[in-house]
Amino acid sequence: MEEESIGFRRHSVTPKVLNDLKKRSSIGIFFYIILAFIVLYSGDYYLQHQFFASVFFSCISVIGLARLLHVFVVFKRLEKCSEKLNKFVFYLTVLATPAVWGIGFGFFMQQEGNLNSKFLMVACTVGLVAGGVVSYLPDRRLSITFNFLILLPAAAIMAIYGIYPSLAVMILLFIGYMVLISLRGNREYWNALENEMKLQEKSETLNKLSRVDVLTGLNNRRCFDDALEAQWKLASREAKLLTMVICDIDHFKNVNDTYGHLAGDEYLKHVANLLKSTFKRETDFIARYGGEEFVVLLPDTNSMIAFEMAEEVRKRVETDVVTYNQYQINTTISFGIASMVPYYKESSSILVSQADAALYQAKNEGRNRIKLG
Repeated sequence: MEEESIGFRRHSVTPKVLNDLKKRSSIGIFFYIILAFIVLYSGDYYLQHQFFASVFFSCISVIGLARLLHVFVVFKRLEKCSEKLNKFVFYLTVLATPAVWGIGFGFFMQQEGNLNSKFLMVACTVGLVAGGVVSYLPDRRLSITFNFLILLPAAAIMAIYGIYPSLAVMILLFIGYMVLISLRGNREYWNALENEMKLQEKSETLNKLSRVDVLTGLNNRRCFDDALEAQWKLASREAKLLTMVICDIDHFKNVNDTYGHLAGDEYLKHVANLLKSTFKRETDFIARYGGEEFVVLLPDTNSMIAFEMAEEVRKRVETDVVTYNQYQINTTISFGIASMVPYYKESSSILVSQADAALYQAKNEGRNRIKLG
């Protein structure tokens, strides 16, 4: 099957699916040991078949303990070292359980007498099959293999020895029924998982869109507010400078009034691209602050470096001409810069106020300039 757009291959046992299998099957480990004890040591069965009962119970117990050790102790550690090895150990211990139980079930049924014990064994085995098939639905091959391993040996032994033919036929029919349950349940599991992944992807997309300015592709005001708080706290803990650059396109209202709002949108995108191409360090955070205003956060950066980067943008805006339809659009941009080492008891709004005051000063002194707060 082709790779799904949501990022997983349908029916592949990914770490998430393996963890689902682990959670779904963990409780069943205890039931094997408990049911084996009930079947073997109820009535006088153990007295008549001590060797078989001891061997069977010992095998089930050892495998159960090995599975418990892997699931609750080794699983996470092994997963970090090797996913393939972890998966192999999980499947090996899981399949060993129905294999041993299935062989034991077969020999149990061919022994003479003990009808009550045999009835109890059949009932317990049917319950284990139903529970196991449902537990392993995420992996249809595992579910179907489990079904065959636990039931087919008994049906084969009964057919070979010619005992309980009706029961053998019923077991074969039950195997077929469980296969159908496995296929249907597996399909429903993967449909549900796919829907879950799609919903998660849509949720992440919507969350991303809610934090991105649609026009320019920059972060929006909401995203900036969150980033400012986070950077303010980080800088205060580490006693490092945090610099804020705020800029405003000069006479932008005239651009909209003269050339139209679509032309104004193109100019906003042009300025956004200039900012992205200049403030391009991994730690630089650019956002559209509102209207024709943009803001940049520069962690661990002094005001002079910020000034040089802002000057590069200012010169580009001053000289660049944006063509929209038949119009040639050119204007200027003003900057305000503030820089400080945050104090954790103070509000981050102080930095915004200082940068905004510097921008106001640049506007008041004739625009197309940079002022430090």
